[in-house]
Amino acid sequence: MLRAYTAVAVRVAEQPLLDAGHGPALMRRAAYGLALGVVSVLRSRGQRVYGSRAVLLIGSGNNGGDALYAGAYLASRGVRATALLASERTHPDALAAFIKAGGRSMNMPLPATVPASSPGQAPPSYPARGEGAQQAFLAEADSADVIVDGLLGTGGHGGLQGPVAAVVAQLCEIVAGVDGPAVVACDLPSGVNATTGEVMSPVLPADLTVTFGAAKTGLLTAPAEQLCGTVAVVDIGITEFLGDADVLRLESCDVAKLLPRPVAADHKYTRGVAGIVAGSARYPGAGLLAVSASSACGPGMVRYLGAPEVCAAIHVRNPEVVCSQEFPTNVRVQAWLVGPGIDGDDDALRRAREAMDSGVPTVVDAAALALLGSGRPTEKPEAATGGAGSPHNTQLVLTPHAGELSSLFARHGIAKSRAEIEAAPLAAARLAARVTGSTVLLKGPTTVVAAPSGRVFTQADGAPSLATAGSGDTLAGILVALLAMRAERPHLEGLDGGAADTLAITAALAAVLHGRLAQDDAPLNAGQLAARIPAIWAGLAH
Repeated sequence: MLRAYTAVAVRVAEQPLLDAGHGPALMRRAAYGLALGVVSVLRSRGQRVYGSRAVLLIGSGNNGGDALYAGAYLASRGVRATALLASERTHPDALAAFIKAGGRSMNMPLPATVPASSPGQAPPSYPARGEGAQQAFLAEADSADVIVDGLLGTGGHGGLQGPVAAVVAQLCEIVAGVDGPAVVACDLPSGVNATTGEVMSPVLPADLTVTFGAAKTGLLTAPAEQLCGTVAVVDIGITEFLGDADVLRLESCDVAKLLPRPVAADHKYTRGVAGIVAGSARYPGAGLLAVSASSACGPGMVRYLGAPEVCAAIHVRNPEVVCSQEFPTNVRVQAWLVGPGIDGDDDALRRAREAMDSGVPTVVDAAALALLGSGRPTEKPEAATGGAGSPHNTQLVLTPHAGELSSLFARHGIAKSRAEIEAAPLAAARLAARVTGSTVLLKGPTTVVAAPSGRVFTQADGAPSLATAGSGDTLAGILVALLAMRAERPHLEGLDGGAADTLAITAALAAVLHGRLAQDDAPLNAGQLAARIPAIWAGLAH
């Protein structure tokens, strides 16, 4: 399992070694790892190390020092290395080593940053190209093979500003061109908040981010994750000093252990019965997609409660599904899914309310999210009204996208726009879990799953091709099947936590399985997804 930590936690973990006088050794380890990262990127692009060209953006402090020492290593291997010094406070020993190894430096003795601007706020306009050193550096970058971003580290505050922002904006255009240079970020792309994942433009998108000591939370959540490329963690010897992780991520080995497996004594009821309230005469497709995805996961049974028209269509596509017009209080299931496509259907809305009050794990999606009661803004679930914090709420898994979460917040008296949620989805999901007392799966380029206990998972297994109508219905169908299959065997090997954490882990597992359904760039529609589940499941299980 991948563990990520806040910037403060990493600095605290480093402190015992710094106090013992090991600071230079830590920097050397980090720099060596960064240099090897640059070498790996060059080789992955079919380029030799000797004779290649690298340009380095160097800020003040240790981040710039790491990059300069890495640049010295590269220069000693025959790389033409050129550094733009964006501050007068360049690490002196690292700069001396860089020059001694044959590196060239260009000075731009102006501050790299000013006080923080609002997340997402564009910096002031500056001339497209600077003069002197800036112009020479940009010309060098235009013919470079790789750019190393060593401007701002985890201790940086605010985004890039002034002439440095203008240079980075130009570099963004250069790397976006045909055969543009690769970008390797030192610890994190400059302008990314290491703890929250918020982004302050301009940010130079990295192909590889080499981070030191531990993965930082911000590198594993949107929107920052989409600018980090591949993240490689360099061990600098602080692992034993790190506390509890801030954010977790399931990896392939975890998924293989967590996917439910039938045993010889199983029958259809012990393998889990998933109940689904989705679709309507107006929106039948939502029910079809959710049901087919759920059934493809292999639970013991799928029960569908809904409109006769949808039942008839399901019987054609999925004859194994038990369909009826009953209500949840009259049937027994191990988990419910309510909401997709039930807009305007009074009977479906009643079924959704009954399922949400049943006390069994319930996925609340789409139209059913509007059934959650309103209340005063609070971060204490037991104090919220309208059902928030009730015993039943702890069994709910809410699956909103940013727009739906904005509406949910509004019903609790919290003003937070869709754009604000998309700019800081990690904070938004955590707040939603506290306010509602429910587990929250916030959809986006990086899925965030937050439990009321504070445990958070982020998953980025998907592809842009999954952003299509009906994809969310498929995810919801996968999740209800996994919850039903988990009900008879709730213990999770090697993963502690209460019932709410089990819901969060299962939601993260569903996000992985759903994300892996898009494995190439071929056109994709949601109707194709369910058929892919068995093969993807089998691949993940072994």
